Amino acid sequence: MKRFGGVLALVALATVPVAAQQASPPAGLRGEILAQFDEAAGKLEQLADAIPQDKFAWRPATGVRSVSEVLLHVAGSSQFMLGGVGVPSTLKGENDLEHTTTDKAQVIAKLKEVNAAVRTAILALPDADLDKTTRIYGQDMTYRAVYLMLESHVHEHLGQMIAYARSNGVVPPWSRSAQ
Repeated sequence: MKRFGGVLALVALATVPVAAQQASPPAGLRGEILAQFDEAAGKLEQLADAIPQDKFAWRPATGVRSVSEVLLHVAGSSQFMLGGVGVPSTLKGENDLEHTTTDKAQVIAKLKEVNAAVRTAILALPDADLDKTTRIYGQDMTYRAVYLMLESHVHEHLGQMIAYARSNGVVPPWSRSAQ
């Protein structure tokens, strides 16, 4: 029954807008991680929505990830890091996620799916488990360190996607009113 409840929570969160999910974060470190993750993940989703389909294959140079590859890299890496803390994958065994599609709707759906899984995992994580250890990227880390790394990774690629968007004449939606 516990597993079934987790699936329902994931489905419920996937249908709730990011702003509503931020309404009552848990107290303490998990709440702080969730707030930072929601800010970056929400902006990344908004930016993905704002970039036209014909730019999803665009890349700034040969050998550099395209728009779709960056977004799918974020989703795949987040899912990998969740696996490091024992959260099963929602991506049904896709090993090379970055190269699976350049279709905007599919890319955004995968990004949102994983972002919802991250939110669900953070909300379900007992505070006592933050000090548990795991091995990821060849290093022993606490669950806290994995979630901080995950949140930081999303922020890193948000910056990259802002540069990609502006290079293609797309103004990030949250900064339009400031202009």
